[in-house]
Amino acid sequence: MSKDLNINVKHVTRVEGHGNIVVDAKNGKIEKCEWQVPEAPRFFEAMVRGLDYTDIQTVVSRICGICSITHSLAATKAIEDALDIEVSEQADKLRILMHYSEQLQSHTLHVGYLAVPDFFGAPSVVPLVPKATEEVLAIVRAHRVANEWSDLIAGRTTHPVTLIPGGLTKIPTEQQLRDQQAVLKDTLKDLAAIAEATLSVAANIPDFERDTEYVSITHPDVYTFYHGDITSQDAKENVHIRDWESVANEYVHPQSTAKWCKWNRSEYACGALARFNNNADQLTDNSKALAKTFGLEKGCCNPYMNTIAQLIECVHIVETSIQLIDELLTTGLKAETVKTTGKAGKGSGCVEAPRGILFHTYEFDKNGKCVGANCCIPTNQNHANIQADFEKLVPEIIDEGEDAVRQKMEMLVRSYDPCISCSTHMLNVDFV
Repeated sequence: MSKDLNINVKHVTRVEGHGNIVVDAKNGKIEKCEWQVPEAPRFFEAMVRGLDYTDIQTVVSRICGICSITHSLAATKAIEDALDIEVSEQADKLRILMHYSEQLQSHTLHVGYLAVPDFFGAPSVVPLVPKATEEVLAIVRAHRVANEWSDLIAGRTTHPVTLIPGGLTKIPTEQQLRDQQAVLKDTLKDLAAIAEATLSVAANIPDFERDTEYVSITHPDVYTFYHGDITSQDAKENVHIRDWESVANEYVHPQSTAKWCKWNRSEYACGALARFNNNADQLTDNSKALAKTFGLEKGCCNPYMNTIAQLIECVHIVETSIQLIDELLTTGLKAETVKTTGKAGKGSGCVEAPRGILFHTYEFDKNGKCVGANCCIPTNQNHANIQADFEKLVPEIIDEGEDAVRQKMEMLVRSYDPCISCSTHMLNVDFV
């Protein structure tokens, strides 16, 4: 088979945003192998300057239509850190439930509609409908449950309206939480069906490994998406959220309008597989059992298995949410009034977006007006890692032919579940 490659994929499909794959090889010698991001830059850090501290979380939720709750939560935590605003235990638990709703939303979207069709050899989920009707319906139901769950706590499916510094403007009733809990218990059956269907084609997940650094937040008590410090298997000690810039170390790369990141190595990965590798011991028992079924163990460095880690997280999220609702109902919901005042300060907030660790930092003047902002998106933290994966993957599979190489490279990008347009925060300007 020819060892010449001429791959030029403009805008990989089944991902958010625009990313290109370019590979040129002659007689087995790779002359060019690039993961490119050509998206126009977005200026959310500039948009929020001059805004009151009460408005920022609403604006930055528009960074992403998939992770809008996550961005709002990261921003709100940063604002509260800057202004020394305390949050009640009840509000904290409700926010975690809100965050879980989006994790389930995004994971089921990616697993069911975007990634697993690759394992079936299908171009999309549509051809799977007549072949695996019940399994596709299970995906639809689980995704709908997540959307309605977001509606209940965040006020709507996308771009939350109940979240404010200090708490929430509206909370669900105890009956609504009981109803939500019952729905979540039923959702576990659909997740089992999705897992079974995925397992039936798991042999088609490419057998590829590349050792890298996996970065996430970690907490001593829970498998965390919301509270904790920054860690990796390379870190000598955990890093406080306020020091996130010493971890991300963003820099400009010429083939991307999104910045790249590095910490202890020249690249790192974040996302579900990173969280699993750092925190798997804290998963629920059923989640651990599912991981064992797929042969996923801590230390896995096959990026294609990120999709499986997302599926395992879905089970953990639903089971943990059922328990969290029990705690709220046992304590009893109480109406809360939130009163806050603007002042000078600088703070940072961090949560795990579905596709990896997310950082927000804001600074305010004495009136609580924003004078500076910085956001570091999970996907821009993954770009350098995708490039490094490409550079190892292509020489290993070059004998398989151009179509197979292109397909596996597209699958690899999709495995990261990237939000590409969200990650573009850089612009080169030539002054004349």
